[in-house]
Amino acid sequence: MTVKLNEKNGGKLLEIQLSGKLVEEDYAYFVPAVEKLVKEHGKIRMLVDLHDFHGWTAGAAWEDIKFGIEHFNDIERLALVGETQWEHGMAIFCKPFTTAEIRYFDRVAGKEALVWLEGD
Repeated sequence: MTVKLNEKNGGKLLEIQLSGKLVEEDYAYFVPAVEKLVKEHGKIRMLVDLHDFHGWTAGAAWEDIKFGIEHFNDIERLALVGETQWEHGMAIFCKPFTTAEIRYFDRVAGKEALVWLEGD
């Protein structure tokens, strides 16, 4: 799994690039970054860019559920940028686990995701 983090807008926006298969240890890498930004800014906005993404291991899926519960109110907007129909379905699946406004953007419309996240 490859996980890359990029803070934008002074840390009010966190871009997470994911490729490969997400494993439990990946959460130990990006969750502290999310928690740091939430502590600094309150609610944050996130862009999750899925490129050649192959889902989660069982342990990572559990970490994802825990992340959703612990940060239920911490994310204002969540943009998912992906390449496949099942990734679009992830946007719908995520809705019960967060108060964030969630939108899916196809890879060709990826720049629109940033415009939406940076807007009012």
